[in-house]
Formats: sequence, structure tokens, C-alpha cells
Amino acid sequence: MNEFRETIKKHNLIQRGDKILVGVSGGPDSLALLLKLFSLKSKLGLTLHIAHLDHGLRKDSKLDALFVKRWGQKLNLPVTIRQLADQQIKTKGSLEEFFREERLKFFIQTAKTIKADKIALGHNLDDQAETVLMRLLRGTGLSGLSGISARRVIRGAVFIRPFLETTRLQIDKFLKNRGIKPRIDSTNQEDIFLRNKIRHHLIPLLRNKYNINILKVLANLAETVSYDYEYLDQVAKRSLKGNPLRLDLKKITKLHQAILRLKLRQSISCIQGDTRRISFQHIKELEDLIRCRPSGSIVDLPKGICVQKSRNNLLFFNK
Repeated sequence: MNEFRETIKKHNLIQRGDKILVGVSGGPDSLALLLKLFSLKSKLGLTLHIAHLDHGLRKDSKLDALFVKRWGQKLNLPVTIRQLADQQIKTKGSLEEFFREERLKFFIQTAKTIKADKIALGHNLDDQAETVLMRLLRGTGLSGLSGISARRVIRGAVFIRPFLETTRLQIDKFLKNRGIKPRIDSTNQEDIFLRNKIRHHLIPLLRNKYNINILKVLANLAETVSYDYEYLDQVAKRSLKGNPLRLDLKKITKLHQAILRLKLRQSISCIQGDTRRISFQHIKELEDLIRCRPSGSIVDLPKGICVQKSRNNLLFFNK
């Protein structure tokens, strides 16, 4: 898998002497990632630490944890395992979103505890294509179409994805050639989540009926859009100096529509750390607040964020 090393070099993902927390579920992608990083351990002087989150969604999930623990023993690497309690899993929101947030918190906390430089995850090119389609179906802008980043800082932690330009087929072949059998999550075969429906139905349809190279096309789209979005995001940051939670109304009304929308998202991100759950409709409502509503009007956003129009400014704050 030459793509693995090329992605690391292209995005400058790993430096000599890095301490890397490797998220390992026991599945093909994460197990292959662990083995590929282990192959670089001596050459680059890497320190590796395995992290595994047991979601408790399946009856045999404890076997996944045991499988990961044994690989840690086999490679002589430390392993941190955490199991979600049953009461934690009861959520009124999206189960998929809940597990994503729990994984994120677990990886970031563990990385802080062991003082890791990076957190490595096994997302591959197929995951990238699925993510673009999933966000497109849910409704998204440039940020969503940029897909998964090879390197991204989230809540102060550096996440890297060295397999992002490697296909799932290549990963499976890598393991098969070495006689290694990963754990298979049976829930990935069920159409419980939107991602699984896209993987099992939509992508095969697009590949067979429209474009055999649909995965690569979508991954290329994500890469192209990510560069465009990064540039526009920088322009938006330079467009207005000062407190991002207090925007001058006269100045923001003169901004290009694309830059204004990015500026609004940047202000929201300053409060909650990201713009997840902020929809196109939310941004449209803020635009209406700026241009049409009287001073004193307030727009309520998800996660308890409020935006108020005063005489001269647009104010962002928590309830």
C-alpha cells in the first residue's frame, strides 16, 4: 500500500519521535493501520499506544476488546480500553452522532492522559466517499463537501488519517496476504445507519450504473473542495478583526454572501468548538436577523447558543 506512505508525506502527518494514540476497533481498517504504523515504529522512533472503545451495542463486543488487548500484548504495546455503560447509551438524539461524540471524547481524554502528539484513525478512501454522499443527502455546504481531513485539530487534539487515500479493498488485501483475520462488526452489515445504506445500496448503484470510479471521483471532489474552503475560511477570518462574538453590523452587511456565511459559522464555532448541527436554515435565519429584523431580536441555535441583534452589533452568547 504505497498510498499509506504517500499520504503521510503529502500531508506531513508524522514526525520522527511522535507519540501516537492509535484508535483500534479490531476491524480491518484500524487493525491494518496499527500494523502499518508498527512497521514504521523503529525507523521513525515512534511510541504507539492503542485505544479501544467498547460501545456495548453488540453481545459479542467484549470479544472485540479482548481481541485488541491480545494484539497489544503481541506487539508489546500499551492498551487503554473503555466500555460504555448501558445507561450512557440511552439517548433521545441520533445514536450514530452519540457514538461519534463518545469516541471523540474518549480519544481526546486518553491522548491527554498519555501525552500523545497525535491520534491516528483508520478512515479510508471509501469512508471519504460515503461521507461526502451522506452529507450531501442531509444537506451541506463547502465545509461538508470537503469530507474527512487527513489532518485536523479537534478540541486541541491532532487527528491524523494515513489511510484516507487507500481503498477498503487494498486494506482487506493487505490483511489477507498476511493471513490476518480482523474482527467483523455485524452492525456494519445492517441498514441501521445512513452510512450503511449508502455503502450497501447507493454506492453500488452509482458504481454499476453511472461511474465505475465513483469512489475516487467523490474523494477527489472532497480534496478539491477542502482546498477551496480552506482559502475562503482564511479570507473570512481576515475580513473582520476583533471579537468574533461581537460583529459590527455595518461591516458584515458589506461582505460577500459567501464570506458572511463563513464568518457566522466561525463565530458559532468560537462558542461550541464546531458547527455541527448548524444547518443551512439556521444560517438563513441569521441573515434574516441581520437584514430584516429589528434591534433586540434573538435567534436561538442548537446547543443553547443565542444570537442577538443590537443597534450596532450582532452578539453571540450562551443561554
